[in-house]
Amino acid sequence: MAITLTEAAARRVQQYLDNRGKGIGLRLGVRSSGCSGMAYVIEFADDIEESDQVFESHGVKIIVDPKSMVYLDGTEVDFAREGLNEGFKFNNPNVRDECGCGESFTV
Repeated sequence: MAITLTEAAARRVQQYLDNRGKGIGLRLGVRSSGCSGMAYVIEFADDIEESDQVFESHGVKIIVDPKSMVYLDGTEVDFAREGLNEGFKFNNPNVRDECGCGESFTV
């Protein structure tokens, strides 16, 4: 079981953490939402719970709660710029379908 960041995503997370002035890594999870049922939740982590799983990719810690791990195992997080838009992209091998707007997914 693993979750990874591309080099571009790791650089961007580290920039955010440096600008923020605190934080130990990136917390990644899922919640029920959207047209297809599940949506990604991404936020900065200031602490690690005992039940969390911690991965490190390109020097950045990724913290995942056990309930989300079932849906995220094997996911690679990338950061991309497309024209004026930029953001994190999730390459999740568990996804069976995504809604048309790209905000939610089904496993």
